[in-house]
Amino acid sequence: MRSVLFAILIGLVGAALLHIVIILALPQFTGKDANTRVLGLYEMDSFFALANEPGPTGLANDDPFLRVAVCGFSIDVAPVRFQASGNVPFWSLSVFDANSNEVFSMNDQTSVNGNLDLVVATPIQLVELRKTPTEKLAQSIMVEMPEQQEGYAVLRVLSPASSYEEAARSFLAESGCEPLRR
Repeated sequence: MRSVLFAILIGLVGAALLHIVIILALPQFTGKDANTRVLGLYEMDSFFALANEPGPTGLANDDPFLRVAVCGFSIDVAPVRFQASGNVPFWSLSVFDANSNEVFSMNDQTSVNGNLDLVVATPIQLVELRKTPTEKLAQSIMVEMPEQQEGYAVLRVLSPASSYEEAARSFLAESGCEPLRR
């Protein structure tokens, strides 16, 4: 009798573990993870504002007080520089690797002069940037992306009232997500 109970217990634990593994691995097999959706939007290396209704990739801006833009990027060849400036009440940027792990996050309160100026690079690229500093990167925040060479960034701008709408959309339209040219 004890061996039957032991077998049932082992079977239940094994089934639970199998279900957990399947649930955690499912996004990798379906192509519906956030990175695949962002890369399916448009070309890489530029911010694209999300609409209020889900598009073909399923990404949407579902917060009525935020305007959101995403940018897919690769640092295989060169670092990527994120830039934006404007008079908005609040903005935030989150950088994610290809597995949707957050690598870095900042907002207008943690930036230099309230402007977005961020460089994401591999460790070797950062060493090169620091060996030969340029004046245009003097105020830039340097971020190392250690393992993944691809990722995406999400830029959010607060628009609490309709009077802020134009400034928020302008901030997103003029924001940059481009390979760093030296």
